[in-house]
Amino acid sequence: MLIPHRSALHKLLSFKTLMGSKMFLRTGASPALPTTPSRHYVFHSDGLVFPTFFLKPFSNTHPSSLRTSGLSYVSHANIPRPVYVESPEEKSLGLSSMKGLKQKMEELGMDTSHCEPGQYHHLICPMCKGGDSGEKSLSLFISADWNVAMWTCFRGKCGWRGTTRASAEGKSTYSKMNQISKVKQLRKITEKDLELEPLCNELRAYFAERMISEETLRRNGVMQRRSENQIVIAFPYRRDGVLVSCKYRDVTKRFWQERDTEKIFYGLDDIKDASDIIIVEGEMDKLAMEEAGFRNCVSVPDGAPSNVSDKELPSEEHDTKYQYLWNCKEYLDKASRIILATDGDPPGQALAEELARRLGRERCWRVRWPKKNDIDHFKDANEVLMYMGPSMLREVIHNAELYPIKGLFYFTDYFEEIDSYYHRTVSYELGVSTGWRSLDRLYNIVPGELTIVTGVPNSGKSEWIDALLCNLNKSVGWKFALCSMENHVREHARKLLEKRVKKPFFDARYGESVERMTVDELDQGKKWLANTFYLIRCENESLPSINWVLKLAKSAVLRHGVNGLVIDPYNELDHQRPASQTETEYVSQMLTKVKRFAQHHSCHVWFVAHPRQLHHWIGNPPNLYDISGSAHFINKCDNGIVIHRNRDPDAGPLDQVQVCVRKVRNKVVGTIGESFLSYNRVTGEYTDWK
Repeated sequence: MLIPHRSALHKLLSFKTLMGSKMFLRTGASPALPTTPSRHYVFHSDGLVFPTFFLKPFSNTHPSSLRTSGLSYVSHANIPRPVYVESPEEKSLGLSSMKGLKQKMEELGMDTSHCEPGQYHHLICPMCKGGDSGEKSLSLFISADWNVAMWTCFRGKCGWRGTTRASAEGKSTYSKMNQISKVKQLRKITEKDLELEPLCNELRAYFAERMISEETLRRNGVMQRRSENQIVIAFPYRRDGVLVSCKYRDVTKRFWQERDTEKIFYGLDDIKDASDIIIVEGEMDKLAMEEAGFRNCVSVPDGAPSNVSDKELPSEEHDTKYQYLWNCKEYLDKASRIILATDGDPPGQALAEELARRLGRERCWRVRWPKKNDIDHFKDANEVLMYMGPSMLREVIHNAELYPIKGLFYFTDYFEEIDSYYHRTVSYELGVSTGWRSLDRLYNIVPGELTIVTGVPNSGKSEWIDALLCNLNKSVGWKFALCSMENHVREHARKLLEKRVKKPFFDARYGESVERMTVDELDQGKKWLANTFYLIRCENESLPSINWVLKLAKSAVLRHGVNGLVIDPYNELDHQRPASQTETEYVSQMLTKVKRFAQHHSCHVWFVAHPRQLHHWIGNPPNLYDISGSAHFINKCDNGIVIHRNRDPDAGPLDQVQVCVRKVRNKVVGTIGESFLSYNRVTGEYTDWK
């Protein structure tokens, strides 16, 4: 069981001392505000009992006539506001719009019985129900003409937002209002206006339990504010010592801020001219960092998003959620190292990513919160301070790591993989045997590589690849995706089955006197085909594109766990390209896609490409540079192989097949050279030449 680190100060502020005050967090009722019976919930913090029901006044009186407490509603009657006057036509539509909009809001689960148009209201979110504490986290705005409603839930684990209209064809005057309200006049506030006062003994004890000293509270100007039946914590936001805004927190962790004030960091003056700064997610974490010796720390004023936005970064004027970054830009620009110490939960990590996107990942670092137990980690700075003490919090900050930049890596990121390669603890580090001893010294199959296979027509390129696949399946159980456009499915099945069963499919001339495979052998072979090969084919008259083939191959990898892909041949693909793009450029781009697929999915790819028409050919094996289309076939491949069969009885046996390994990028798995195999015409098998 984890027990918070406690100092002598904490022992003095005991439970009995705190319970001795019967008037804890109570004030007299204000005659200017209507009162309602209060509700009390128990807040467990070593025995503290806090009244937690936040009393929000409702009145039909115009807000400017109310004496505000500043907590639930703040009137700014002294600030001139733009006025929009309804036309008679708009006024006549008001009642029907109100009825229609209220009905839609009720269908969504929102209680709008106390909502007034043109104002923001805080409700319980119908999606998340306000979490365990039942907080009113949903901010709802209704336009003055009752035509538009917009809402956002500010709970980090919810984030539900939306908008609706009274009617589909309704024309709202909200757009006109919005144009006027874009120029918002910021309030000037003072501690006297907000009725802030020093912390009472009970709140000082509350902070002490969280390991926050009175000196830190004084230096950061933490105060309190009274409202009806409760006292709330006030965190003043200052720039150059001047009060800019104020944020409040009650003991149920409900937060709200002064309206129409500028959004800035909490503790902004502490990072003035600082080259290293720390950004945390809450004011308590900012105070905790100071207890660990870090004053160069600020807290964001708003909570964390539920997830990272998939949209492009908005411009400064439209980046409303993170406007505080722009308002504090002159402070942030001077920092060369920014440590993002946001919460460890998903919303906190999403906040770190959103901050890094705007601040520049190249100067950002991130922290790793220590483990609380075998499963969970500590959530934030204050939790680490409470349970592990200031020294551990200092260690967390000192061990901050560089924020990852997509596409930029370090060898340290791959040390584990390098060790596995050295100790050969991962399968197939040195490749998989082809099944032919004479060829294994030249060529082995490595996952994630690209092999280009070529040869003159009728030299047995496809037959040799089929035999290789059968060997790989037999030795290591690999599965394959076949995109073989030149083969009918039944013919391709016959060739594979003959190699598997080692008998001819038919009693035909090519079978000579060898017994045909039996029906039982055929049935067993069909099961093998079904479990080993997956076909990529266009059933209509269109030609497949390389993107289409790779998309289906990816599905085969993820669904069936295939280890190899055969594309046979190149000239049967659809090669439409822009008029401005040369064939060489197209082939380069296409092969890059194939290689990325192979590497990303650890899938070996065999790509068959025919040579161009050979003039004055005298029967010798072609070269890889003879492939039709581009020299990139040899430049971009990992392995290049030429299959050549003897056609001249005077030159040697007709069943002799020459496998010419013309390129091997990785010297660990092979080298350039030639191997000779014997081809069995009856079964399609290849064996080492004797």
